[in-house]
Amino acid sequence: MYTKIFRAVIIGAPGSGKGTISTLICKNHGCVHISTGDILRQNIMKNTDLGKKAKQYIAEGQLVPDSIVTKTTLARITEVGNRSYILDGFPRNIAQAEALAAREQIDAVITLDIPHDVIIDRVRNRWIHAPSGRVYNIGFQDPKVPGRDDVTGEPLTQREDDKPEVVAKRLQLYDELMNPVIAWYEKKGLVANFKGKQTKEIWPRMELYLNDRINA
Repeated sequence: MYTKIFRAVIIGAPGSGKGTISTLICKNHGCVHISTGDILRQNIMKNTDLGKKAKQYIAEGQLVPDSIVTKTTLARITEVGNRSYILDGFPRNIAQAEALAAREQIDAVITLDIPHDVIIDRVRNRWIHAPSGRVYNIGFQDPKVPGRDDVTGEPLTQREDDKPEVVAKRLQLYDELMNPVIAWYEKKGLVANFKGKQTKEIWPRMELYLNDRINA
């Protein structure tokens, strides 16, 4: 468990293993995983006012506006209170990073550097439990029963946007979007970059880093 409050941002391309690693961090160190994507998907499924707005933008092929994403994420951080957390999917631009910095003292920004060709191959093996956002990776983090969620036993699904050609385009857009954000955090000396092809290769190094930072 954490010996102090530790608040971190995790940044990684779609399919980089960001969700899996966030889950491992929280499981091993007792923090809260705050995923902007999961919050938006859950609101869409529940058909809340926020979900209706987000669904409309997504249906039109647009990004959900900064104002909605920022307000939603900061509200969730408020709910978490005085606890350690891993922030996943936010910030996605410098304006969001500045909004976060005005509210929170971030201790570390963990970046995952995975080759794009590895990611494209990996997403073919990614399955999710949509209602909860739990992610399974065949060959690394398999469900106990093939095709079924460990907690509910409900069927797992694959995302429509996990097709190789769609993933390649998303990776290009990700680089264009996130490189300035990473550079912004690098100037503040907060970035810890982890390179590798597989989560099981990266995780031991990350665990050493976390133990060092958390117990410092």
